[in-house]
Amino acid sequence: MRFSEIPGQQAIKDKLIRTVSDQRVSHAQLFYGPDSSAKLALAIAYAQYINCKNRKTGMQDAGYGSRVTDHDSRFTDHDSCGVCPSCIKYQKLIHPDLHFIYPVATTKKVTKKPQSRLFAQDWRKFILQRPFPVNLQDWYDFIGIENKQGIINVEDCNEIISTLSYKSYESEYKVMIIWMVEKLFHSAAPKILKILEEPPEKTLFLLISEDPDSIISTIKSRCLMVRIPPDRHIAGHEEEARENQYLGNFTTWMRNCYSMKVPELISFSADMAKSGRERQKAFLFYGLHILELCPAVVNGQAGRLNCDAEEAKFLENFAPIIATAGLAGFYDLFNNAIYHVERNAYAPALFLDLSLRILRLFKPNFVPL
Repeated sequence: MRFSEIPGQQAIKDKLIRTVSDQRVSHAQLFYGPDSSAKLALAIAYAQYINCKNRKTGMQDAGYGSRVTDHDSRFTDHDSCGVCPSCIKYQKLIHPDLHFIYPVATTKKVTKKPQSRLFAQDWRKFILQRPFPVNLQDWYDFIGIENKQGIINVEDCNEIISTLSYKSYESEYKVMIIWMVEKLFHSAAPKILKILEEPPEKTLFLLISEDPDSIISTIKSRCLMVRIPPDRHIAGHEEEARENQYLGNFTTWMRNCYSMKVPELISFSADMAKSGRERQKAFLFYGLHILELCPAVVNGQAGRLNCDAEEAKFLENFAPIIATAGLAGFYDLFNNAIYHVERNAYAPALFLDLSLRILRLFKPNFVPL
């Protein structure tokens, strides 16, 4: 992956390139941002640039010293060459000094003791097919973990320590990319604290996260935080299609709740149970997103919202009803449901209970038969 292959994000690219130019590469960096940002792609491009044997430097770095600002474009032409042996291996994700750790779970192929290395071939195919945006649920669907939640487990932490204890094969830096580090199992995290703080010489940790608040503080305190903002070039039509799908399901669900169609709510709960926990959480988070837009619509500020025509049309009718029923109650229900999904609650019962509680907010006098 070269910087030139990633659209936009020039300010971030300039910052990363400058760390190499100034020889100030921090050994542990946390790239964080929404799923519509090219966090993983930028991390791979950064690692490739660092280890490139024939970096393209455009203008000479020495002429600018350390006065380059965040929005400076003097590094625009800087990139990895793409043709040296190191770059060729990076482009195929097969470089012996490039290592990945990511959330996994048991599948039909890996029936016990799942580890990242057992999914290495699938990971390469997944990333090379769709380098950005990289979505966690898409990864789960790709490897077929069904209704499980992936984690970064103790075995993977041991693998990190073991892998980095060896000298690099070819490159100056050994690179360990930990994708979705917030999925690091809480009892496994202490195992990597020491090596994260005092890694072997010329070791680079690049941690990737969508929710840095969920990462334990002892991990974050050892990393240089690098915020990767969302980019409209990267979000593209795929994210828009996903949100449109959520809107259709959410609209039908809310109408069935409001109309007290209990058989349809039972069917909805059964369907949601089949979708997988990460997709269930994504759907509930989308519901929270819709709820957050309601106050602006009720207060006559709908024109300021950044939403598409379908969402705006739905909110025009939905927001006043939510305001009457009590917005705070809906917030509590959705957040509570997300909490229980994360703790492996039985999905059919969870979503049916949630649906009936929403129904009661709409119709306080409703009594189920």
